[in-house]
Amino acid sequence: MKLSMPLMYDGNPRQAADQIIGLEKAGLDLVWVAEAYGFDSPTLMGYLAAKTETIEIGAGILNVFSRTPGALLQTAAGLDNVSGGRAVIGLGASGPQVIEGFHGLPYEKPLGRTREVIEILRMGLRREPLVHEGIVTLPLPADQGLGLGKPLKLLTRPERSSIPLWVAALGDRNVQMTAEVADGWLPHLFYPEKAGAVWGEALAKGAAKRSADLGPLEISAGGMVAVGEGPETKALLDFVRPMYALYVGGMGARGKNFYNDLACQYGYEKEAKEIQDLYLDGKKKEAEALVPMEWLEAGNFVGPESYVKERLAAFAEAGVTTLSVVPATADPAATIAQVKEWVS
Repeated sequence: MKLSMPLMYDGNPRQAADQIIGLEKAGLDLVWVAEAYGFDSPTLMGYLAAKTETIEIGAGILNVFSRTPGALLQTAAGLDNVSGGRAVIGLGASGPQVIEGFHGLPYEKPLGRTREVIEILRMGLRREPLVHEGIVTLPLPADQGLGLGKPLKLLTRPERSSIPLWVAALGDRNVQMTAEVADGWLPHLFYPEKAGAVWGEALAKGAAKRSADLGPLEISAGGMVAVGEGPETKALLDFVRPMYALYVGGMGARGKNFYNDLACQYGYEKEAKEIQDLYLDGKKKEAEALVPMEWLEAGNFVGPESYVKERLAAFAEAGVTTLSVVPATADPAATIAQVKEWVS
């Protein structure tokens, strides 16, 4: 497995980005840069490109609504150029709270839009004229606007004619589409032993339609890592409770929360409802306390060396090709080096 991690920052992302230099030397293969409704990821990715030499730099993720396909094409090509061919573009639909609340755009046809963006990006990176009909129509039809649109191709030559395109997906139809057309899949809150039951059928259906030109689907998933004996190490899992509670309880609304649905699919229906009710009522600490310890232990790498190695093996068995880790240690570079040795 390759080794990756999300860019974690509290306040100033430049300081966090500067730490990646040491982690690159320790063996980190890829860094994921999120944006949600905070700092945009392409700016930080460009900063990382200038600071690093070998590490792949991934957008994790760019939503497919707030930038046109043409803008996403320019961003992908630009990032790949400044990084010397190290860009990875993670795409996703985000959710209605962000798209409609932060960007003021209707959250319509997310799966179809994601598929079309992938088609247009690949077309554009090959420097073909952008001609497309669907949810996105290029050029704009003559009866719209001034009627002066014409097919255009990327003005500059990209570093590569093909850039890895990953998709963040959880629902069956979205995962099936990802397995069919994307280079990689970014599932969240991954439980390796239950992944097959939740997504196995969707992955198989998508793989059956997958072009042989794409190669096998890559998968990136993981969690916190801390190696040590005793209850003080296991207690570190409490630090990820707020994140699990946020997604299961607060990332969306009642009846429209993809992560709450996932918790139910994992078999935590009772906990999912209680966590959401508490979280949306403002009782975040009470919601965090209800996140099942079984899930926290299965989705992270916290405990003695033998246990951590067991979890690494479970993720590999579930098809994960790029392990994503967040070191919860005093020396993150040493932790990255150790895990790199175990997964290589």
